[in-house]
Amino acid sequence: MRKLKVTEMNRITPQEFHDADKTPMVVVLDHVRSLYNVGSVFRTADAMRLSGICLCGITATPHNVEIHKTALGAEETVEWKYFQHTEDAVEYLRNKGYTIMAVEQCEGSTMLNCFIPDPGKKYAIILGNEVKGVQQRIVDMADGCLEIPQFGTKHSMNVSVTAGMVIWHFMQKSYLHLC
Repeated sequence: MRKLKVTEMNRITPQEFHDADKTPMVVVLDHVRSLYNVGSVFRTADAMRLSGICLCGITATPHNVEIHKTALGAEETVEWKYFQHTEDAVEYLRNKGYTIMAVEQCEGSTMLNCFIPDPGKKYAIILGNEVKGVQQRIVDMADGCLEIPQFGTKHSMNVSVTAGMVIWHFMQKSYLHLC
């Protein structure tokens, strides 16, 4: 095997990205404090051609050096909106027809590996603060709660890693038809 050169990867231009059909998924960042996590989520959202990102509360917005360090320009391609209150983002997305799923450890949560997304639905996944997680009042507003099974002594994961795992699960179960 030989690694591909950048010129062999068939990457699309930023304009082609803007014009392309998007995966019907939005990531909501609920008071995420790490600018590197925010940038990483932008980069993953670009890679999977998501519909957008909602940045809420203390979550920083683009045109920030630390976000750019991990986003590598994805903050210029992925559509984003800022909301001072996460509740407003949830209501905005609900009014646009999104099914709202909090990613959190909750009573009655659905383990991610057992969740089969409906390919006919649009989803918004909410990821929470690195210390406090998704706010309880936001969990209360969600249509469901997804949990990543964990088997070690730690029962928390990095926000950007969680985003990648959840987005990939949705992609492989509902949106990707590559095989």
